Amino acid sequence: MDKEFYVSVELYVSSKAAAALKKPPARKNAERRDLASRAASGNGDAAQKRVKEKTSWLGIGRNSTNAGQWRPARCKLVEEEEGCLLNVYVDDTILYRSIYMYLLNHTDIRAVHRSLFDRRNCIGIFSVAGQMRGAAPTSEPLYIQFEDEETANTWLALFRSYSMPEVYGRWLSPEDGGLYRMWRQVDLTCIQGRNLGVTRPLADEMLSPDQEPKADPDAIDMDVYCEIFVNGMLCGRTTVKKGIGAPDWHERFVLTDLPPFENLEIVVWREKRLTKPVLVGTVVIVLVNFRRGEAVEGWFPVLHGGQATSTQAGEMRLLVRVDEEIILPYHTYGRLLKTLHSRNHLDWMRELETRLKMKNVNNNIMSIAIAKNVLLENIMELADREVDGTQTSHNTLFRGNTVFTKTVELYMSWYGMSFLEASVGPTIRRLCSEKVAIEVDPVRIGKGPKAIEKNVELLVTWCREFWDHIYEARTQCPPELRRLFEHIRRLVESRYRIGDDQNRELPWQSVSAFCFLRFIVPAILHPHLFGLLPGLPDVSVQRSLTLIAKVVQSLANLNPTVQKEEYMRGVKDFLNDSLHAMIDYIIVVSTPEPGNKAPSTPLTSDKHERLRIMNALRQRSAAVPILYREAIPLLPHLLDIPRHLAVVTSVIVRYSRTRNFQPTRQGGADDKFFSEFCSRCLEVEEQALFRVSKLAAKPRRQYSEPAINLPIPPTPSHVPLPPSPSSPLKTAGARGRKMSSTSRRRSQSRKSSRPSTAPSSSDQSGQSPSRKSLSSPTTESEPRPLFQPPALPSSSLPSSPPESPEERAPRPMRPPLMHHPRSTSTDSPLSRKRVPDAFMSPTSDGSVELPGDEGGKRRKNIFRSILTRR
Repeated sequence: MDKEFYVSVELYVSSKAAAALKKPPARKNAERRDLASRAASGNGDAAQKRVKEKTSWLGIGRNSTNAGQWRPARCKLVEEEEGCLLNVYVDDTILYRSIYMYLLNHTDIRAVHRSLFDRRNCIGIFSVAGQMRGAAPTSEPLYIQFEDEETANTWLALFRSYSMPEVYGRWLSPEDGGLYRMWRQVDLTCIQGRNLGVTRPLADEMLSPDQEPKADPDAIDMDVYCEIFVNGMLCGRTTVKKGIGAPDWHERFVLTDLPPFENLEIVVWREKRLTKPVLVGTVVIVLVNFRRGEAVEGWFPVLHGGQATSTQAGEMRLLVRVDEEIILPYHTYGRLLKTLHSRNHLDWMRELETRLKMKNVNNNIMSIAIAKNVLLENIMELADREVDGTQTSHNTLFRGNTVFTKTVELYMSWYGMSFLEASVGPTIRRLCSEKVAIEVDPVRIGKGPKAIEKNVELLVTWCREFWDHIYEARTQCPPELRRLFEHIRRLVESRYRIGDDQNRELPWQSVSAFCFLRFIVPAILHPHLFGLLPGLPDVSVQRSLTLIAKVVQSLANLNPTVQKEEYMRGVKDFLNDSLHAMIDYIIVVSTPEPGNKAPSTPLTSDKHERLRIMNALRQRSAAVPILYREAIPLLPHLLDIPRHLAVVTSVIVRYSRTRNFQPTRQGGADDKFFSEFCSRCLEVEEQALFRVSKLAAKPRRQYSEPAINLPIPPTPSHVPLPPSPSSPLKTAGARGRKMSSTSRRRSQSRKSSRPSTAPSSSDQSGQSPSRKSLSSPTTESEPRPLFQPPALPSSSLPSSPPESPEERAPRPMRPPLMHHPRSTSTDSPLSRKRVPDAFMSPTSDGSVELPGDEGGKRRKNIFRSILTRR
């Protein structure tokens, strides 16, 4: 029986795709005349509106004329005998696109960063000709937005259940479905720029972040923004900043589930009124050779021009972290999990932070605790310890930065983001859009008492606006936060004598110490860090937010007398009037709803469809091999427990070997626990190295070896089987912005290049980003067909000499190529693909060279170097 699943979405349709869709049915003559008269009367206003909106480039890319719009659509996922097909309809009847989901990889289906469209809950599906068909003759990615986060996560898991994970060595471990799988992520923070637009000869080396910028009297006053490309595909965009060549962004982009690494590009644009943006330059980072698992901060050159005539047009200060992990089957982490669950997970976070100075694995340990459904119990246990051990004044209760308070912050961010959005999100965005500037300090304002009084009235007005929305959203507090706040309130009530007038408000203040001091008020102060704004607000608006946050925090502290100045009398009146409402707010958010309460709304069709999908996921998971089943994320939070364990293991092994840590059984109980934990991580590392070496020694499946029968429907005879479009080929001459270098330096870069899965080396830990990271190998290889007979060793094949830039130049018509996200040592082919130009990096040309395989010896060395911790 065929399975069908439906969902209503918003679909991004570019102007090119919209032109190819069917036209709507003809209207009646009367309607036509009416519409024509309206168009004629409003012709002038419409023209002015088009100029103001700049619709020619406000599309998927500001630099493109490919403007588009979001339209209502309906997705239908059909599981047939021939395979799984996703049909997307617009206007209920027009088939926009059909995608063969079983021909895609997991890296072809991933979440879209909010900055790309300023929309949440979007998923991008990257397919090419042969993997899809439709009315619009385009290979642009399919971008769809879901109603809420839960629906988006459910359909992302469903899509990936029908696609192929990046599994290596399927024929060498039939019982597991393969030897291992891969996961990649780039964490990029665009901090600031300097001297943007000022061209000068290319510097030999990039400066370290602690070096002072050089004064440049020729700095240009302009509006700039950046676009982030990974492997030539647009993935994110910063906000537009004004400044004399030195804008501050401090915007973070976490791009996960990426295909094999190649290049990370930050393209800097100058925005102009009424004209298209102008390219300032590009920062090119070759991810193949980038250090893994370590945050690298520095000034990176912004290059402008071709490869031979590159000039530097400023610098960008970036913070980059590149992660690439080998994920083993779940059962290989059994001993590690047993040790991890043997004590409170928050104790492990404290041990890792105090002993190894590690803070970037807390989210992974929390995810493991959430999957086991013990995180809230662990937090409550740590709260009992902290309150019982408090010897200081009650005024400092829960005010310090301890492991407990930091974990509660992560816990509130995990479960309470929708609650935070409903509380302060719309009000913050309205204040920023209206550019409200409030200043009540007489020294700063520099005006008379009347101006101060007017600003105080404006401050009180906005404080009431914020507080009204916060109070209205109190019933939307999630049950996870209510249970935590209730435990804290009752714990403080039992610890202190609440009958005294001095301590009567302490339980309420203990709840507000988390709900406001560590959640709502920080979101008002820094809304861009909580996803409430796309970037930093203006300086004047930031000052307004700071004043509002101070007043709201005073209200949360239940202290209306904090404002002592006479001109702040209006603020004191607001605090006194809102005091009882604040107490009621704290009681509501710290009181769980009755467990037997009937659902407020009946089961809708969307919820019913979601339950059907979850049931189908359970059935599919039971029928696929282990690695394929574990690659499907767990709902509702899209958890991947083996991936979280792999990240923790990799970080601990790297840190312990860098510090020459040796596990020992001596010492106290904490030392024994920690030594055992490190030993389990080293055991997992050895297992990973064994599996990689096994694949390196036998990279091709022989005819005599059994194949794994995967539960994937046979490919239809009329559908070709191209590989995935996840990433373009590694090239040396494909980007015209790469820096020119001598042949001697090029040969050195080829010798020092490491494979895409190579971890960081300790000998590179002290280096700053330099021009050495902007080089890549330039070898070639040919794509091989699927399931071909065993080939001769590649070392016996003649190698083609590298082409010179002059020989590559006369190829302007050659289309960009992409390869399947597998290395040549896996059981997947390499093939050529057409990449949509509108979504590629704007400064890339069309000539691309295929990377090569230099023989079995090189392949073996590659896999020996994987997971090597120096």
